[in-house]
Amino acid sequence: MSSKRSDIATGKDVLAFVLFVGLCLGIGGLGGAVTAESVTTWYTTLTKPSFNPPNWIFGPVWTALYILMGVAAWRVWRAADRDTARGPLAVFALQLAVNLGWSVAFFGLRNPGLAVVVILLLDLLVLATALMFRRIDRLAAWLLVPYLAWISFATLLNITIWRIN
Repeated sequence: MSSKRSDIATGKDVLAFVLFVGLCLGIGGLGGAVTAESVTTWYTTLTKPSFNPPNWIFGPVWTALYILMGVAAWRVWRAADRDTARGPLAVFALQLAVNLGWSVAFFGLRNPGLAVVVILLLDLLVLATALMFRRIDRLAAWLLVPYLAWISFATLLNITIWRIN
């Protein structure tokens, strides 16, 4: 691990924090925009398993997860020099894009089968991100554990919805 910063936050650190969290929440907003119409139309017509959470839970859970993801990425950016952080943050950015891709596949294209492929890739990318973050900042890796747990559950839910419909 290569140390980049002291423990004292600078104006640049605060700006970066806002940008990392804002980026993650922005991706969430884009996913929400893709999802919005289908949740009240197409999604209601699907047969769902008994363990399907109520729709109202998704917004608060995803908001919290996106904030944790932004904080984790910021911690890695802050803790490591540019060369050390580049790879882990690139994988982080890729998993964010795949995260949005899942919303497009499942809700935008209304294709649960394609969404299974996307979410399995997302599972692997989030795990890889956490492992890469762990080398730089253990807390950053731990901040991704709730996200990994949630998408693991979402993977099971997605597969089940695909199979029963």
